[in-house]
Order: sequence, then structure tokens, then C-alpha cells
Amino acid sequence: MADLTAAQVCQLHDQLMVLREELNCLLADSSASSQPVELDTPIGRLSRVAALQQQAMAKATRAGQQQRLTLIATALQAIRQERYGECRRCEEPIGYPRLKVRPESPFCFDCQQQFEKKR
Repeated sequence: MADLTAAQVCQLHDQLMVLREELNCLLADSSASSQPVELDTPIGRLSRVAALQQQAMAKATRAGQQQRLTLIATALQAIRQERYGECRRCEEPIGYPRLKVRPESPFCFDCQQQFEKKR
């Protein structure tokens, strides 16, 4: 496990588990806010526009949370395979400080920067 001590991996594993639970709770709590806005509901035009914007924001937030859950699942799988902390692009160590902030990070800082530039 690239440059990580067993204690660091254990700590990051626990952090991933807590983060996964928090995201699952957020997704469960936000499911109602991303439901379609009923056109038959008697609200004003501006209220309907606000409701549609709120719905769109809720959907985007949920999509981000679901994507993060996927990254967490991948990170947990990498821990089981003893490959956690290894950049999926260049295979160099990601580094503990970066993983402490974003334990689900699949890329080292340099590869993440290159990925962001391409987007």
C-alpha cells in the first residue's frame, strides 16, 4: 500500500466508512427534494420557477453524492486489494495528506490537475 502505514490505512478506512454512511443518509434525506415538480399544484409562476430550480440543484447535488459513493466503494475495494493510496493513472503514491482530505481520491495531485485541465 503505497507509502501508507498500516495505522494510516486503518484511519483512512474508518474515515471512508463514516463518509459513506453520511452520504447515504444525505441521499435518503434529499430524495423528496429531487422529485418532479407537479404542474397541477396551484402555486404562482415565480414559485414554480423557484421550485424547478431547487429541484435541479437537488438532482445535481444527489448526482455528486452518488459519484462520491462510487469513489468510496472503489477506495474500499483498493484497500482490500492492498492497492489503496496508489494513483490509478501513474501508479505513484497519492500521499497521506491528500488522502486525509479526500480519502476517496483515485489520483495523485498532479494527475488530478491534468484531468481537470482536460475537462
